[in-house]
Amino acid sequence: MELNTLSVKELLEGYQAKTFSPLEVVDAYADAIKQENPALNAYILETVDVAKSQIDESAQGSLANVPMALKDVFSTEGIETTACSNILKGFKPPYNAPVVDRLYDQGAILLGKVNTDEFTCGASSETSAFGVTKNPANLECVAGGSSGGSAAAVAANLCAFSMGTDTGGSIRQPASFCGSVGLKVTYGRVPRSGVISMASSLDTVGALTKTVYDAALVLGAIAGSHRLDTTAPNVKVDAYLGGINNSIKGMRIGLPKEYFSESVEPDVRARVMEAVEVLKNEGAIIKEVSLPMTKYGVAVYYIISPSEVSSNMARFDGVRYGPRLGEDPQDLYEFYLKNRGKGFGPEMKRRIMMGTYALSAGYYDAYYLKAQKVRTLICQDFEQVFEEVDVLAAPVSPFPAFKIGAKSDDPVAMYNADALTIPSAIAGLPGLSVPCGNTTDGLPVGLQLMSPQWSEAKLLNVGHAYEMAGR
Repeated sequence: MELNTLSVKELLEGYQAKTFSPLEVVDAYADAIKQENPALNAYILETVDVAKSQIDESAQGSLANVPMALKDVFSTEGIETTACSNILKGFKPPYNAPVVDRLYDQGAILLGKVNTDEFTCGASSETSAFGVTKNPANLECVAGGSSGGSAAAVAANLCAFSMGTDTGGSIRQPASFCGSVGLKVTYGRVPRSGVISMASSLDTVGALTKTVYDAALVLGAIAGSHRLDTTAPNVKVDAYLGGINNSIKGMRIGLPKEYFSESVEPDVRARVMEAVEVLKNEGAIIKEVSLPMTKYGVAVYYIISPSEVSSNMARFDGVRYGPRLGEDPQDLYEFYLKNRGKGFGPEMKRRIMMGTYALSAGYYDAYYLKAQKVRTLICQDFEQVFEEVDVLAAPVSPFPAFKIGAKSDDPVAMYNADALTIPSAIAGLPGLSVPCGNTTDGLPVGLQLMSPQWSEAKLLNVGHAYEMAGR
């Protein structure tokens, strides 16, 4: 038995039975990181010593002594947090993000920070200032993005679970590419305070895990409103483990025809339809549905998201955070130019310029306001379809992980990697990526499940039913 391959549930059971100790588990992960991370580049900062210092044999929390990794956008007191950008290198926050405190309160221990696209802007983890994270299934391929380091670390057994963020697909898509479970929550289900923002009306915080059960366990530890986040409403937190083993017999599962178009590679479609057949055999009622506004999702997202990125990035100017990169500026304007010019990578500059343009006088109505109106129509699409079905099933991405560098020179092709995750993100809905097999080339494929707002319990129930039936 290799301790670093155990699920969170199995670790907790082993601790309780005294089969092994937390220190033995941390040592197993430390050895795995030392051996595997140089090739993968999942961790950009290792904190094994911190994890060992956090071990508490008497801890009673739901994640007691479970080793985790954090995407490098979660503020951690006294531990470097850079959003994988040169403009924040060396920055050590004076506080923890509330979600980090919640994880610590439940006994989780920190193995380190993992790679991400710079300020989470990307679909492949190739825009990181620390270099690309490689896919454990094929080192020539990307791990996905922006939570590529989080997904790769879980899939390669370099942590028991990891935390990521999902704005347009940044948990679900890398989870699908790497073969891990990825949960995107309802917008506001988990507080975002202290987590470096990308697009504030879209960002969500969630977990990447080895099993759906583990995803439910972690969500139970972090969900709920917080006084520091006004976008996290006081909505009742469900007992996510309470109904996870319920039968799905009679549950209505919709297949949106727009998510199975010719743009979806045959291998991906085949694996997803095999997963749907498993759900059908478990008693679910399968029905084809339509989400006609899906085709506008990418266009809407890449107006709204860069607009909010341009606003959120204004604070990173070399004055308050990170190093000062500009040499001998003549005035404040030149100081900003030099710091931001050297501090931000090409994709960040592209998104800042796109967003600033969309928000500028004379273009606001034509772009940003129009995009928000279409966003409303996308939300209405989902509201109507959820009157017909309980859950939606679809591919996570039209294609599996692609070769490193294959889409770097074509931003539009890169943006389309999230074409099937963006619409539900725009609507603020929860989504789950569950591994459902591999392509003929051996690359993982993810089954995407989506449900109405605040219905994570239902989503996890369906995902767990599929996972158990497939074993």
